[in-house]
Amino acid sequence: LFSRLTMTFLSKSAGLLPSTMARLASAARRQNNVVNPFMSIASSPRSFAVDTMRAEAATDKKRALLSENAQNNVEPNYEHGARPSIPVGDDYNLPHPIWHNEYVYRVEPTSRPPEDFVDKMALNTIRAMRFNFDWMSGWMFGKPTASKALSRVCFLETVAGVPGSTAGILRHLSSLRNMKRDHGWIHTLFEEAENERMHLLTFLTLKAPSRGFRAAVWLTQGIFFNFYFLSYIVSPRFCHRIVGYLEEEAVKTYTHILHEIDNGNIKEWQKTPAPQIAKNYWKLPENATMRDVIAVTRADEAHHRDVNHAFASLKPNHPNPFKAGY
Repeated sequence: LFSRLTMTFLSKSAGLLPSTMARLASAARRQNNVVNPFMSIASSPRSFAVDTMRAEAATDKKRALLSENAQNNVEPNYEHGARPSIPVGDDYNLPHPIWHNEYVYRVEPTSRPPEDFVDKMALNTIRAMRFNFDWMSGWMFGKPTASKALSRVCFLETVAGVPGSTAGILRHLSSLRNMKRDHGWIHTLFEEAENERMHLLTFLTLKAPSRGFRAAVWLTQGIFFNFYFLSYIVSPRFCHRIVGYLEEEAVKTYTHILHEIDNGNIKEWQKTPAPQIAKNYWKLPENATMRDVIAVTRADEAHHRDVNHAFASLKPNHPNPFKAGY
C-alpha cells in the first residue's frame, strides 16, 4: 500500500510516464517478495513457505557448524576449568562458561588492593553501597534465612545486570561514531549482562516479588543506571573497577550463603531441587540442588570479578583477552 501511494504521488508530482511507473512498481513488488517475505504472505503463501524452509535449513547448518567448532576449539586446560556453552536449541542464550566442579568449589573471596585515587574512589563507592544495602535489606540483622537470602540475591542481580549492558551499548555507539572496531569488548560485556539476568530469572522461580520490592528495584535501577552511564562516559576504568569490587562483594555474599546452607541455617536449600532453567543453563545434573545453583552462580561472579579488574587495567583500545564463552 505504501509503495502504491508513493508511486501515485510521484507520478502526479513529477509527471513520469505510465510505462516507467509500471516498471518501477513491478520492480518494487519483486523486491518485496525477496527482501521481506512477510509483506507477501497473503498474496504468495508458497513463497513464504519456501523462505521458512530456507531459514530452517540455514539454522540447522549454523547449529552444526557451531557444534563442530566447539568440539575442535575446547581448551580443557583453561585456568578456570571451564568450557564454553554452545548456543544451540531454543534458549537463545549467549555463550557462557560451563564450570567444572573442581573450579566451582575452589572459588574464594578476594580483595584487590587499590593502587591509586581512582581505585580508592571505586572501592569506597562499593563499600558505601554494600553498607546501605545490608541494613536496608535487613541482611545484617538477625539470623540468615532462605527468604532473606532469596530477597538479597534477587535484588543484587537486578543491580549486577546493569553495568555490562550499559558499557556494551556505549562501546557499541563509540565504535559506530568513530568507525573503528571494538576489539571484542562488546561481546564479553553483553555476555556478562545476560549471565546476571539469568541468575535473576533462576532465583525468581522461587520468589514472587512484592510491589514494594519491585518499586525498590525500579528506583535503584534508575539511579544506578544513570550514575554508571555518565561515569562510563567520563572514566571507563573507574566503572570497570567498580564492577570488579562489586563482584568481590557478590562472591562474599554467595560464599556466606553456602556456609549458612552447610551450617544448617538455610538447610532447606540442601535438598531443594535446582530449577529447570538452571539445569538447562549450566548443564547441571538432574539431581542438582539449590546449593549447586549457588555454587555455580558464585563461580560466575568470580569470573566477572576477574574480567572487570582486567578491563580496568587495560586501555580502552586494547584487544579483549577473553574468548567468547570464557
